[in-house]
Amino acid sequence: MPFGVNLLLINVGLIVHAAKTGRFWPWGYVILFIPGFGALAYVLVELLPEWFGSAQGQHARRRVVSTLDPEKRYRLLTDQLDVADTIATRAALAEECLTLGKFAEAQRHYEHILALPMGDDAIYALGKARAQFGLGHPQDAVATLEDLRTRWPGYQSADGHLLYARALEESGHTEEALYEYQAVANYYPGAEARARYGLLLDKAGRKTEAKVVFTELLTQLKRAPKYVRRVQAEWIALAEKALRG
Repeated sequence: MPFGVNLLLINVGLIVHAAKTGRFWPWGYVILFIPGFGALAYVLVELLPEWFGSAQGQHARRRVVSTLDPEKRYRLLTDQLDVADTIATRAALAEECLTLGKFAEAQRHYEHILALPMGDDAIYALGKARAQFGLGHPQDAVATLEDLRTRWPGYQSADGHLLYARALEESGHTEEALYEYQAVANYYPGAEARARYGLLLDKAGRKTEAKVVFTELLTQLKRAPKYVRRVQAEWIALAEKALRG
């Protein structure tokens, strides 16, 4: 049987399989419009991890599917919410909205959760502040985070603390932001807090202090394993650029 006919039959079989297993979008189109390579990608990303149960394969599948169809999980969670409006489902949808940049929708979901008797939790207030910041409303985010700190004084979040510093900076409260950046930089896991602290010092005209922050940051990261430097590449490049400029 000619190779072209074999390839056609394989493609048809895989498209039918994708349709029967709820994967037609986007795989049906990938297989159809990228003959050969689309079928190979479907087998490697969908079928092999399913057959062998590989955690790495499952991770690769999620990564590729997210690239091909970034709103797949959003649609799934939206459908689940229509069926069962639970805090867990709404919170998962709100988080997915943040990931996709649907900040207004995320804020609505978090506000709905916070209004529920069982939804009065600091983590949802933090989600609301993230949505407000994403919408370009840093002053609202500051107010939400300050209310969070008052209502839940024992709650700790490095990401929330960094967001508070950023919101203060965006609101024009430079000195308060510098204080918070310095505090969060002492324990934040990663280079972002220190890099942002250095940037604001430089912006505020405190260039000598900024140089010290950037130099110490680069010195520490040079001793770090390669995978750490790779993850922190954005902030390394920023610090190096700041020192050159």
